[in-house]
Amino acid sequence: MLAAGLPPTAASGTPHPTSPQEGTVSAADLLAEVTSCSQISNGRYRTDADSPAIIPVCGKNGAVFWKADMDIDCDGQRTAKCNENTDPWYQDDTAFHQSDGKPLRSDTLPYVVVPSVSGTWDYTAAGIRGGGVVAVVHNNQVQYAVVGDTGPAKIIGEASYATAEALGIDPDPATGGAESGVTYILFRNSRASPIESHDAAVSLGDRLAREFIRNN
Repeated sequence: MLAAGLPPTAASGTPHPTSPQEGTVSAADLLAEVTSCSQISNGRYRTDADSPAIIPVCGKNGAVFWKADMDIDCDGQRTAKCNENTDPWYQDDTAFHQSDGKPLRSDTLPYVVVPSVSGTWDYTAAGIRGGGVVAVVHNNQVQYAVVGDTGPAKIIGEASYATAEALGIDPDPATGGAESGVTYILFRNSRASPIESHDAAVSLGDRLAREFIRNN
């Protein structure tokens, strides 16, 4: 939930990620809980259209997770960084919207893309929904994000421009991203409110990360 006393940027819907290590839980502690996979998806995903389907969705107490690459999602509100000229695949909408009804803003809001519902996996059946909180771990850093968009039904491993930028990953939607080494931990039945408040995601995410470690 949105705590009292947050800076104006959080309430205005234009929060900016402030640190590549957010909250009190370390990357090492989170990664220690996801060393093995109890697969909950009916099949596996590709990281790109021409790559083999080798990525399972895994289940743990309180969360689901996967380990993949990071492609850059620059969809949503049209900005100087995210538009038809910067992103060959640009779309002016996101699956989930801000509290004012507008699409999310990829270049300022850290969010993660989940595969569209298919026979491989139904994210809604796993307790994952728009605004759900995600811990994204890369290069010994933790960045909290929300579930903000849906992507191709057979591909996994995508996050917003802001998520990549905060983690030191090249956020260019055409040429950037990370080829591997990204862990996505999605906390079941969670929701940052409002979805566009990064501070809300960090506050709730830090609490859920501590619970995740304590309960696994």
